[in-house]
Amino acid sequence: MDYAKIKEAAKSYEADMTKFLRDIVKFPGESCDEKAHIDRIAQEMRALEFDKVEIDPMGNVLGFMGTGETLIGFDAHIDTVGIGNKSNWNFDPYEGYETDVEIGGRGVSDQCGGLVSAVYGARIMKDLGLLNDKYTVLVTGTVQEEDCDGLCWQYIINEDKIRPEFVVSTEPTDGGIYRGQRGRMEIRVDVKGVSCHGSAPERGDNAIYKMADILQDVRSLNENDAADDKEIKGLVKMLDESHNPQWKEANFLGKGTITVSEIFFTSPSRCAVADSCSVSLDRRMTAGETWESCLDEIRNLPNVKKYGDDVIVSMYEYSRPSYKGLTYPIECYFPTWVIPEDHKVTRSLEEAYKSLYGDTRIGAEETVSMRLARPLTDKWTFSTNGVSIMGRNQIPCIGFGPGAEAQAHAPNEKTWKQDLVTCAAVYAALPTVYCKE
Repeated sequence: MDYAKIKEAAKSYEADMTKFLRDIVKFPGESCDEKAHIDRIAQEMRALEFDKVEIDPMGNVLGFMGTGETLIGFDAHIDTVGIGNKSNWNFDPYEGYETDVEIGGRGVSDQCGGLVSAVYGARIMKDLGLLNDKYTVLVTGTVQEEDCDGLCWQYIINEDKIRPEFVVSTEPTDGGIYRGQRGRMEIRVDVKGVSCHGSAPERGDNAIYKMADILQDVRSLNENDAADDKEIKGLVKMLDESHNPQWKEANFLGKGTITVSEIFFTSPSRCAVADSCSVSLDRRMTAGETWESCLDEIRNLPNVKKYGDDVIVSMYEYSRPSYKGLTYPIECYFPTWVIPEDHKVTRSLEEAYKSLYGDTRIGAEETVSMRLARPLTDKWTFSTNGVSIMGRNQIPCIGFGPGAEAQAHAPNEKTWKQDLVTCAAVYAALPTVYCKE
């Protein structure tokens, strides 16, 4: 390959990519309301002469370039979170803005920019004659990720019957290559009590007090160390080989965490003892942890066992209809995944990047110092569609995408034009590197 020509081609599309990205994010595109985003993406794919463009029954847009045997996927979720308190924004989040180096707007980093680079990366492959009978490229613009990461890919794999050889997640990676992430799950704890008049609380059984005891145990689970004298050993124990056969990858990803995210109660009135209390727990999982182990961990907490049958520990289910009206229920479990550092996919992406841009991360001037302080190959803090692609379905997944992780869900969200160009070039080179062996 002529890497200089790939870089030149990617740079030549900078203005087109900028316009495309701004066109997408000028429409609100929150989960289950992504139609305007999807329609604009399909329009661009057709204008760039993708060989096939489809919108599946869930609402994901699927663009195919080439007709070769090996299917290589590039995934971008194109839904966004809301804007939150608009007074925290210095500009209109949908009108956005553009300077010589950056683009602002809701969704430019998280993560419509990745979609834009992938679409133009595929076009560069066609422009430079890189497409051959060895591979077909699939660019997916996927829905409902912010609500339920990975649900879209469960549908693509199980219902569309599409299974790439590997997938590049184009979520923002701050100029790096990411080979994994902690998983997560959404746990619910329900506690029963008995109401009575508040003037004589001893006649009842206050569910809030019982939950308060349980929450102290949950806090200990997150904050304790793993010393032998601890009745509740902290989640840090999973970084130790005596507790976890996958301790090496756990140390790479970081320890799991747990926190209370919501609390609910019922009571006959403000003058009564609460007769139920429930909480939602956000559980982040490292390598070696499963949904079964995480539920059992809560069920075995001292105060959960103390209150016995009055406590129910369960996992949430997601069953919200897509913008096309399709409901595809799934439990709220998003598995940990990590691809080995010596895997062919990891090595191929590193080779493509280094052949184009060298051994370190690059970026716009304001990003360089932070990026150079980190290794080229690292991992995400947050969760991605990789939880389904690799976590549930064992399809190799690797991450490389424009923008910054810290911009996700933040007011005044922005991305950098140089990142769009860099990623489009790397995407264009990757399939040929991978298929050369």
